[in-house]
Amino acid sequence: MGSFADTDVRNFLGQGTRTGKLGWVAADGRPLVAPVWFILEDETIVFNTGADTAKGRAIARDPRLVLTVDLETPPYAFVQVQGVAETSEDPQELVRTATAIGGRYMGADRAEEFGKRNGVPGELVVRIRPTKVIASLDMTA
Repeated sequence: MGSFADTDVRNFLGQGTRTGKLGWVAADGRPLVAPVWFILEDETIVFNTGADTAKGRAIARDPRLVLTVDLETPPYAFVQVQGVAETSEDPQELVRTATAIGGRYMGADRAEEFGKRNGVPGELVVRIRPTKVIASLDMTA
């Protein structure tokens, strides 16, 4: 499945403040993983990162990424999104997405603060378009 057509998957990805664990391949071939704050927009996972970070440089080399979001308590669950990243440096999109992401993780009262802090030149808007989505929403069943 290469989309978020399943409402339960969309709800799982959008619930609360679960972080995504983003995986990519370093220039020397090592697999790397880092947590990211994200939002779901239409059929994409959206996050921000610096163009000069390990993540930003990796995406410029090879836009294939994987993001896993999990529930660490019973009934234990996860969604894995494999996909291809597209980036933008558009200033309005940077501020808009950084504000929305800040609102999700820090609350509406701090959304604008995080939008201004993270929606700056040198940052990227990254959209992962899924090529495959794997989900297990109740691993105890």
